[in-house]
Amino acid sequence: MSPPSTPPESSLVTLLEAAFRDYARRWPDEAATAEIFLELLADAADPFVRERLAGHFTASSWLVDAMGTRALLTHHRKLDRWLQLGGHADGDRDLSNVALREAEEESGLVDLQVESELFDLDRHWIPERGDVPGHWHYDARYVVRTTGSEDFVVSEESLDLAWRDIHAIAEDPASDESMRRMAAKWLGRAR
Repeated sequence: MSPPSTPPESSLVTLLEAAFRDYARRWPDEAATAEIFLELLADAADPFVRERLAGHFTASSWLVDAMGTRALLTHHRKLDRWLQLGGHADGDRDLSNVALREAEEESGLVDLQVESELFDLDRHWIPERGDVPGHWHYDARYVVRTTGSEDFVVSEESLDLAWRDIHAIAEDPASDESMRRMAAKWLGRAR
């Protein structure tokens, strides 16, 4: 039996365009955000590579435990904040795959499952660091669930990792605004 084939790049872009449009339909208050993601997707310069310093796609995971009550957060080494796990697309046009890969790499967890539907979209500014000027990240976020051990390993990208109660994230005024938004979305959906 041959391994499943990867859809052509153009098919992945078409699927992503449909996902952004569906997101705008499901979250009408965030339609303007979805529109800027669609604009980036249509740009002639490759938005899936980090070398595009006007802005590029990244993907993150809202990594939840098997019970759906806790999210695994990283104390991000470069940004010095508690955030979701994620990273650069680095040419991969399947952003759900990027979210899954980053969750595995940054947590050491295996047996993770990613949901195909976009969970959240967030454009945020990344400040200048070394020889890399400040730039925009267009972050597509997906729900990733544990199905096995929840014993994580802290990677070089993190100062620390921690399972945090999702209710606590939603109610913590010190949490990043997008973290509170994702927690509220999670708490509002049927699990």
